[in-house]
Amino acid sequence: MSSVLELAAGLALAAVAVFFVLRPIITPPVPGRHTTAAELEGEDPEDDFSPRSVALRALKEIEFDRATGKLSDVDYDELKAKYTVAALAALRADSAAGPADTPAISRPRTVTPPVAHAACPTHGVRPEADARFCSACGRRLSTAGGFCAKCGTALEPDARFCAACGRRVAA
Repeated sequence: MSSVLELAAGLALAAVAVFFVLRPIITPPVPGRHTTAAELEGEDPEDDFSPRSVALRALKEIEFDRATGKLSDVDYDELKAKYTVAALAALRADSAAGPADTPAISRPRTVTPPVAHAACPTHGVRPEADARFCSACGRRLSTAGGFCAKCGTALEPDARFCAACGRRVAA
């Protein structure tokens, strides 16, 4: 008796599995829902195929391929140079299009506005009027509030002297 129940349960399970496998083939398309060729091929219709997005995705992909060992260093260098040029050209074209085409980005307000003549401890006065970091070495500039004017080290809130270089902090 139990073998008959096992056989019936097995047949029922097999019938359910066959139904779920054949259901996309058997059922008609839903009215009002149009299937595009991109959906049939497995592509996302929301993908952005602008030159900027394509170049940036290609750069990400070659970084991943190199990290996983699929690309040699020589191939990586060639592809990176090619796609970097393409990405920069696309970004320049986007920035030339103007602010009407790009969404507004809200930036947080800073407590201390940058001074026009920012100075790097290593490279001196920087030409960028609103810079907070040196464009040559990346160090924080002397004009940023809460940082030492000489070495760029973060200061304690009530510090009178820099803990790194000993310079007196302006009040």
